[in-house]
Amino acid sequence: MARLVVKLGSSTVAHDDGTLRADVVAAICAAVADRRKAGDDVVIVSSGAIARGVQLLGMGARPRAIEDLQAASAVGQGRLFRAFDDLLEGRGVTAAQVLLSFPDLVSREQYLNARATLSRLLELGVVPVVNENDTTATDEITFGDNDFLAAQVSILVGADRLVLLTSTDGVFTADPRIDPSARMVEEVDDPAELEALRITSSTSTLGSGGMRSKVTAAEMATAAGIPAVVCNGLRPDALPRALAGEPEGTRFAARDLGISSFKLWLRYAKPSHGELVVDEGAARALREGGTSLLPVGIVEVRGDFSAGDAVDVRDGGGVLGKGIVSLDAAELRAVAGLRTDALRAKLPKAAEEAVHRDYFVLV
Repeated sequence: MARLVVKLGSSTVAHDDGTLRADVVAAICAAVADRRKAGDDVVIVSSGAIARGVQLLGMGARPRAIEDLQAASAVGQGRLFRAFDDLLEGRGVTAAQVLLSFPDLVSREQYLNARATLSRLLELGVVPVVNENDTTATDEITFGDNDFLAAQVSILVGADRLVLLTSTDGVFTADPRIDPSARMVEEVDDPAELEALRITSSTSTLGSGGMRSKVTAAEMATAAGIPAVVCNGLRPDALPRALAGEPEGTRFAARDLGISSFKLWLRYAKPSHGELVVDEGAARALREGGTSLLPVGIVEVRGDFSAGDAVDVRDGGGVLGKGIVSLDAAELRAVAGLRTDALRAKLPKAAEEAVHRDYFVLV
């Protein structure tokens, strides 16, 4: 038995106009049902709710306003799950809709609850169909893309393989739509090997990800010891081959770096909105002692950010790590270099740590 996570991008689920790719989704559900009947646990992570909602609401193009995106998701999510539910039920497999939000995987209690729920569903032979709860997520509290959510879910359930489906055969040395000389990369032992390639963040008309986010998601999963595959979801034979462990698409080898799922997300997926420059003592404590960053160790605050944003932490030698700040930029400028008693006098209700150690990861 294996535990498998399959992620469908918007371009796999829907045409550019938002209409469902019924034949593609049916083929994917058939492959999932076959693995379930063979005894494997399978989780589907699917994008496409917003794309479907945009089409159903006649919006024409993917909107920018958060309330429009949330409205489209609210309409599209039910229709999208119904398609999975009907197709899987027709093959004797029960599906369950699971909507996750960022706090579900940040709060330890909610994280354990989400893990227990998914584990129980898998024990019961159910195929969870997971999506981000776009109707309540905001730009400030979001996974940013379902590729990252798929990587998080893979870690959450202890998957044996993550398959990221897209509209191309795999990861190419350049965009094959632009560069005819681009070739597909078949195997990746270390994602650093791809840094020199021209991997873009371009997306489909109604999507939000792109190949860059898939490579990052594969990097997150493999760093937790989970091999990953990026392959073509539009080709009927690609997913069955990838799920069976046969050569297909671009395969990423597992590398267990011993980092928690939250810190993997923070390291690879959470964008930075500023920088904190620290002195030598603070840098040494962060590198060697696993401590929190206190305002006394900060010598410069760069950028404009809010409490809860991620920032890069650096010293004279470059970036040390990334952390989620407890104070906004203006507050940190006011207390930078101050000891705790002086900070308390200036900002009585402020957190003592600029970045708590639980929300910091070395890079």
